[in-house]
Amino acid sequence: MSMGHCKVTEEQKRFFHENGYVHIPSVLTEEEMQKHIDPWFTAFLKREIVPEGKDLCDASGIHPQMNPDEFTVYNVLLPRKYNPSQQGNLFEQRCKEIADQLHGGDMHIDYDQILAKRPGSKDSVFAWHQDMAYWPPFTSSTATATCWLAVTDSTVENGCMRFVQGSHREPNIRQHFPVAGSREESHALCTHVDEEKENVVHVPIKRGSITVHDERVVHGSGANRSNVWRNAYVLAFRKAECIKEEREHGFTHSHNDTHSWDAFNKWTKQ
Repeated sequence: MSMGHCKVTEEQKRFFHENGYVHIPSVLTEEEMQKHIDPWFTAFLKREIVPEGKDLCDASGIHPQMNPDEFTVYNVLLPRKYNPSQQGNLFEQRCKEIADQLHGGDMHIDYDQILAKRPGSKDSVFAWHQDMAYWPPFTSSTATATCWLAVTDSTVENGCMRFVQGSHREPNIRQHFPVAGSREESHALCTHVDEEKENVVHVPIKRGSITVHDERVVHGSGANRSNVWRNAYVLAFRKAECIKEEREHGFTHSHNDTHSWDAFNKWTKQ
């Protein structure tokens, strides 16, 4: 694969729009992972780079105020903000090309996120949700390509991504609820999925590979039952006008943002 070029096949485009997600293997080689991802990713996990306030939290939503050494889903919001030197790296270049091909161009980075699941942690579940439930419902475009990079191999045992295939085509966003307490207490949201009846698909992927999903597909990930960390990096792209509208309303995807959640209650039940 060339320095910045990543070609999306017609079959991958079809699969993405039909199912709400797609697996794109080997976006980064092992050498590229070691050069462009591992140094800063490790620095965040070792807390050599420390985000402000709630931008370091437990994404399981169960124990939002506990010590970071006890987090079950170690979550860093907006690492690019706290470590500007990683901006513009090879992974960003390739994901930009992927997002543009999936959505016809004009796709730009909206936010990024580190997610690391503690080994042997039954609570390290990322609850079923739709990304749109977290976001303002008033933007002119909602088109999204969220690139989820496996920093370690991602397996069913350690909590790989799972999707309700085709759920992005449902006419309405499902009702969502705070995982614990209120939206102010726990940022994490969840929605109901009947795993016996709905078309749930687990997508294990190798280190350096990605899944890409849209803003409406129902997804989440299971607990890490393995004896090693399961690490991932998320880079989300949206249309320029959408990002502009979010920022004009003070929405940056930081957990430190101050909001009246009334505007979000179109999706969320408090």
